[in-house]
Amino acid sequence: MWHDTWLPQETVELRARARRAVNEKLAPVARRIGSQEESVENFPWDAFRGLADAGLFGVPFDGALGCGLEYPMLGTCTVTEEIAYHSSSMAGVYDGQCILVPQALGFASDEVRARLLPKLISGQEAFSFATTEPDASSDLSIDALQTVAVETESGFVVNGRKRWITNSVVASWAAVLVRTGERMNMLLVDLHSAGVRVGNPDLKMGHRGQLTADIIFDDVFVPREHLLGAPGAGLSVALSCLTRGRIGIGAAGVGVAQAALDLAVHRLRTRQLFGGPLGKMQYWQFKMAEHATEIECARLLYQKAAIRIDRGDRTAEPEAAMAKAFGTRIAVDTVRDALQIHGGYGFARQVAETGESVRLEELYRDAKILEIFEGANELQQWVIARNLIGRDITG
Repeated sequence: MWHDTWLPQETVELRARARRAVNEKLAPVARRIGSQEESVENFPWDAFRGLADAGLFGVPFDGALGCGLEYPMLGTCTVTEEIAYHSSSMAGVYDGQCILVPQALGFASDEVRARLLPKLISGQEAFSFATTEPDASSDLSIDALQTVAVETESGFVVNGRKRWITNSVVASWAAVLVRTGERMNMLLVDLHSAGVRVGNPDLKMGHRGQLTADIIFDDVFVPREHLLGAPGAGLSVALSCLTRGRIGIGAAGVGVAQAALDLAVHRLRTRQLFGGPLGKMQYWQFKMAEHATEIECARLLYQKAAIRIDRGDRTAEPEAAMAKAFGTRIAVDTVRDALQIHGGYGFARQVAETGESVRLEELYRDAKILEIFEGANELQQWVIARNLIGRDITG
């Protein structure tokens, strides 16, 4: 029922290309990714490098290796939606590799970018973005941040711990937010450096293909040329990345919600109950109409926020927050109702006698984290209110 009516032709064409690539490279292995337990061996390199081979990791970039789009943020979010339709956890992996890290590397030197971008775009290496700590997640204030970088003549010596870091168990590099005295810096850390230890993958309810783990830094030396942005500008670098990441997560929420809606509609059309199709019940007719309307609104929100970013508008923060909070809430709500429509089939991982399996159990496990990471939805509401009412009132 939805159409990319006002989008640039390059985005319409990219969606079609991304959908073909996702159907070929990701869809056949998506259920495996969503059900297997987290381990280093289970990182979905086949899907990861398959999407890279299809050129989808080059969407955010210009130059010889990139796609050279006029609207790269819009394009990247569109790809994220297409990935999330089949695998929310792979959309989380893509968000880290193709939204958070590319924005951070935009603050790197030309030499660093020339050396690392080919590895990122090709999928040869995975990258991580590390701001969260055990006691500093949505709160990135200087007092909350406990990972410390002591400045030396030639660089920085880092000590501390980051938590819930996507791709960390397989990544070669991480953009890391640190405290240096009374300032913050963003550093690009080689995860093969002496003193770096990456923990075992976290065992999570969902998003099992998006491997996360602690990164521990013990007197890790980072050369000065790996400082991202100006000295002391680490928080602004991090927030510029997270603003874009939140738009991407909003797009992922739309993809999850659309998948759930499509499953629900099929069930309403085919499930016979009380002498007719389940879809004859007006309650579910109205519910599906509401969800279809909400998904359309959520899609337009992330598209508007992305276009504002692409046009160089640095005040897109409220739209990014709206896109993230609304898109992810709609994902949870739509999945919950789709599961209810399927009854026991939605709740079961597999029916033992027949082998039947509906993806909704996985979608239900996956959807919730979208409301939590990259800034909990409560934080997004505060961001919106702060822009609406004024920081002098909201703080």
